[in-house]
Amino acid sequence: MDLPDVDLEGVAATVLRDMQPHLGRGRVADYIPALASVDPRHFGLAIVACDGQIAAAGDADASFSVQSISKVFTLTMALEKLGSDLWRRVGREPSGSAFNSIVQLEREKGVPRNPLINPGALVVADALLDGGDPAATIAAITAFVRRAADDPGVSIDAEVAASETAVGFRNASLANFLRAEGNLTSPVADVLQVYVNHCALALSCRQLARSALYLASGGVDPLTGAKLTTPMRARRINALMMTSGHYDASGDFAFRVGLPGKSGVGGGILAIAPRRAAIAVWSPGLNPQGSSLVGVLALQRLASLTGWSVF
Repeated sequence: MDLPDVDLEGVAATVLRDMQPHLGRGRVADYIPALASVDPRHFGLAIVACDGQIAAAGDADASFSVQSISKVFTLTMALEKLGSDLWRRVGREPSGSAFNSIVQLEREKGVPRNPLINPGALVVADALLDGGDPAATIAAITAFVRRAADDPGVSIDAEVAASETAVGFRNASLANFLRAEGNLTSPVADVLQVYVNHCALALSCRQLARSALYLASGGVDPLTGAKLTTPMRARRINALMMTSGHYDASGDFAFRVGLPGKSGVGGGILAIAPRRAAIAVWSPGLNPQGSSLVGVLALQRLASLTGWSVF
């Protein structure tokens, strides 16, 4: 049964007000030098509805590094390219471990649990690269996100990409292990270049919510009519976001919020209310699992106010 219409502007304003006492909580991703100096008191929220309504609050137009949220877009592209063949190389199960676990990858002989943890996203990056030119692959990913956001201004933060490259030893270890197990076909350096650059995409909450609206609308952008994926693939991406979008805290996010979501260590969280809206929040302070501490609280409050939940 459809829920009554929601006053999106009122919801956004209420969430912003209710988050004020919590701003600054959590710890920024200081292991990435370019993110270490971001003010943890930032907070932005944007809701983009399938009917075109937009509500925003706080720092909704400030760009931030989306980090692992970008894995949703590369997964979409890989499924469009490979279809079900992708699942021969990466699983669909929750990891139950940290997003960059080497132990789990070794135990499971180089087949990542899902495409939203780091080794799984490296396999996805390799599938998109397919032995080709890293710069062209990065350009294609950027073009896809620009099309999804209906905004040619979306770009990669070169400083963040360089910063992550300089300290990305663990991702390099994961990529080399994948290559050793035969689950990476392109040169490791090329795969890492693609991965680091798509994680360094910079979007605002408004842009991010807009770019994911296709996942709330059966794979089609309801505002432009652009078909970005199939209805089945959109459902499956949402399912993976629900079960695996917050790594070893995915069950807790489902329990608290009840929406498919994907977090990034830049402090952003993307959430999907199917057939209703896409929501993006940003607050840089992270919880121990690498998700925005205040962002989770904000989405929990939003879900309570709107009644939006898949359950």
